[in-house]
Amino acid sequence: MPRKKYGETTFGERLQNIRKARGLTQVQLAEAAKTTQRAVSYYETEAGFPPAPAVISLAKALNVTTDELLGLKPPKVALVEEDSETRRYRRRFQMIATLPERDQKAVVRLINSLVAASSLRRNSSAPGGERNGR
Repeated sequence: MPRKKYGETTFGERLQNIRKARGLTQVQLAEAAKTTQRAVSYYETEAGFPPAPAVISLAKALNVTTDELLGLKPPKVALVEEDSETRRYRRRFQMIATLPERDQKAVVRLINSLVAASSLRRNSSAPGGERNGR
């Protein structure tokens, strides 16, 4: 049986804590890790470790190292409470990761366009900036 480290937490407790810190539901994590909600629930509630490929997929989906997920290193994930608005925005951004790559690129292009337009408006309204071709 492997030794417990960093607060004597089980794999399931670490997985659940990191998932919640990321603002993800079991369903969202399952989609990102290309598994099922039932599997995520099992990993969070059982005392054992999932198979190595599942650990790798979960770590990638949670954006942590396998060492952090397995408890060999402390997680770098901030385990702090967020307000509801921050959680809502975080979930929306995380949902983008579940979109097909083509749609993800379209979202990034849209965001880049909005940022560029906002920057142009800010620069044109600054003192000494040009306005409407003047």
